[in-house]
Amino acid sequence: MLVKVSTNNGKRMTAEQRREQLLTLAAEEFAAAGLQGASTELLAQRAEISQAYIFRLFGTKKNLFLQVVDRSFSRLIDGMDQTAELTRGAQSLAVMGEYYNTRALTEHTDLLVQLQAFAACGDPEVRDVVREHMARMWSSTADRTGLSPVGVKSFVAYGMLLNIAAALDIDEVDADWARGLRTRINTGLFDHLTAENNQ
Repeated sequence: MLVKVSTNNGKRMTAEQRREQLLTLAAEEFAAAGLQGASTELLAQRAEISQAYIFRLFGTKKNLFLQVVDRSFSRLIDGMDQTAELTRGAQSLAVMGEYYNTRALTEHTDLLVQLQAFAACGDPEVRDVVREHMARMWSSTADRTGLSPVGVKSFVAYGMLLNIAAALDIDEVDADWARGLRTRINTGLFDHLTAENNQ
């Protein structure tokens, strides 16, 4: 159950503080209900402000959604980049994968926001933003690891599968399929993938 978030210890928030609060609360709303289903009225109630103030800060609900999506993907990609900053090749792949397993997958709201963003890609503006982030993720992975295109594709595909597994809360499921999804990915898994044998 989502609850109200009170103002800054009874003190008046600055516009920037309010903006940050709204982005955090909006991420929860969009993660749960998506672009179409999320309610700015409920968001305003939780933040104890008027809907008009939300629109004054963000323009439209879709623009708020796009900013939430941008923050969510940026946190993931920047986190992987920073983790692998001093590495190259197989070591980069190992630390990026470890970051994904131990940090990114614990950010449940961000993962659901990303899945909602994919679901909303019927909207051209949403699709453009998601494409930009997928391009960043691809380039970062390719540049740091030196993987062939099919290797990068496999790494990103495994990440998407892990997102789905996290969204399904598979840690709570005692079944063979869930245990299979929980298995860790070792760096060497991608060694056999080359541009020559995978066109």
